[in-house]
Amino acid sequence: MKYYIGIDLGGMSAKAGLMDEEGNVLCMARCETKAEDSAEVTAAHLAELADQLIEDREIAREEVVAIGIGSPGVINSESGNVVIWSNFHWTNVPLGRLVSERAKLPVYVTNDANAAALGEAKYGSGKGFGDSVMITLGTGVGGGIVIGGKLFEGYRSAGGELGHTVLHRGGRLCTCGRRGCFECYASATALKRETRIAMDKHPDSLMWKITPRVEDVNGKTPFEAERAGDRYAKRIVKNYIQNLGEGIANIVNLLRPQVIILGGGVSNEGESLISRVRAFVLKNIYASAAYASLDIVRASLGNDAGMYGACAYAIERSE
Repeated sequence: MKYYIGIDLGGMSAKAGLMDEEGNVLCMARCETKAEDSAEVTAAHLAELADQLIEDREIAREEVVAIGIGSPGVINSESGNVVIWSNFHWTNVPLGRLVSERAKLPVYVTNDANAAALGEAKYGSGKGFGDSVMITLGTGVGGGIVIGGKLFEGYRSAGGELGHTVLHRGGRLCTCGRRGCFECYASATALKRETRIAMDKHPDSLMWKITPRVEDVNGKTPFEAERAGDRYAKRIVKNYIQNLGEGIANIVNLLRPQVIILGGGVSNEGESLISRVRAFVLKNIYASAAYASLDIVRASLGNDAGMYGACAYAIERSE
């Protein structure tokens, strides 16, 4: 039996899983991560996670083919280096080599959003589709592209930055330095910003009853108020869905995947959101879905998507 280890590295913790060649996660482990730790210390913790999984399952190290890691930041997947990860102040950190030297196994590293997209494609809502795109609606807009069952990373692994395609030229300033990026209008951050602006302008809004303190506004606030009949919330939700739909339609026209998978906090709204986004996109894409079918679904693996994807990446790179 062949086994693979997938590690989802985050800013506060890392989660690891041991997978067999049939795609079953057999055991999991977790450790704390800290920005103040050196790259060498973090790599040692990740190698210890792999050791723990091997010991817990009582398998021989020789049965483990490889380790896959999904890491935040810009990743050079060919070298296994983290080119830059600002939260940890990493620059050109050879994460793959550091973990490999300690774990005595091949290690492959990709971006964490790419790992999540691959996980959903192989084991989640994209299972059964050859071509899929995952879009995560969180603090920013992340995502990943899977074509022909393989992760597409672009030249030097720098592709797939879906959130930094421009939706409104000259629009809102993005953290990347450009204006009008997709994530400025479709992220949870953008949704919360528009909600707060509307609440400040309209003290009679029902949104104040749902979230009495403006600092507690979240992605649920406008949707709950919309369902209660609040006209200001209806406008926020309508604009958000149109912006999200326009961005997705652009991606569909460029790549024409079989399925778009929505993840991240805003996707928790479920079909109340997704059904309307689906209707907008199907109406606005270039070639009709009658010719080239398209579905838009919610991600199903939750916080485990990155771990599953890291396993899948280890399998993909080992073939």
